[in-house]
Amino acid sequence: MPGRTRQEDLECPLSTAIEYVGDWWTLLLLHDLFDGYTRFDEFQRNLGISSSMLTGRLKRLVSDGLLERRPYQSRPVRHEYVLTELGRSLRPVIITLAAWGNARLAAGERSMILVDSATGEEVEPIVVDAATGRRLDDPDSYVFTAGPAAGPEMRNRYTTDV
Repeated sequence: MPGRTRQEDLECPLSTAIEYVGDWWTLLLLHDLFDGYTRFDEFQRNLGISSSMLTGRLKRLVSDGLLERRPYQSRPVRHEYVLTELGRSLRPVIITLAAWGNARLAAGERSMILVDSATGEEVEPIVVDAATGRRLDDPDSYVFTAGPAAGPEMRNRYTTDV
């Protein structure tokens, strides 16, 4: 990122998250996994992604600990990809990104919406503080500050008195 040092990138949680899921193929692949797809041919059919690109993404997600590769057939050997606990923890992020995208569209232009599975009613996801239940979208109420592991550059960036 322009104007940033490598050390800032290494200790910034946003940089870390982007390293895991920063490209759109990975986000779409995770979306398919959350929809219950597990097999290479399903991902390829749904996404229209090349075999080599898909192979690379799946290998990266497995090596990063977001997916587990499991055999589901022995002759010939075929594998499925299953979300790990770390991978499943990204579901709220994917839901929030989709909701953000939908909020920029008229209701009739949305090709996918989030609904309550019991009622079928459309829901609007929000991000809240777990302790208070307050929405986190108010920039005056919630700010970033340096954490305990912050280096000098991060501490200098976040000199906010909290």
